[in-house]
Amino acid sequence: MSSLDLPRDPAMLLSVVNMQLRDKEPNLEMLAGKSGMSVDEIKQILGSIGYEYDPESNTFV
Repeated sequence: MSSLDLPRDPAMLLSVVNMQLRDKEPNLEMLAGKSGMSVDEIKQILGSIGYEYDPESNTFV
């Protein structure tokens, strides 16, 4: 399993997470498992800037 180092800055995290979800990962759980961050932590950081995960589109909107 490869490791993905995610940024902690919310705007940068949004960009990286959405790119990974679009190009490489089938869902948020798989992305979190490779990043060392929990699903809840990712959702909390991105929620702080008004984004939430949409599993249907596999992206934060």
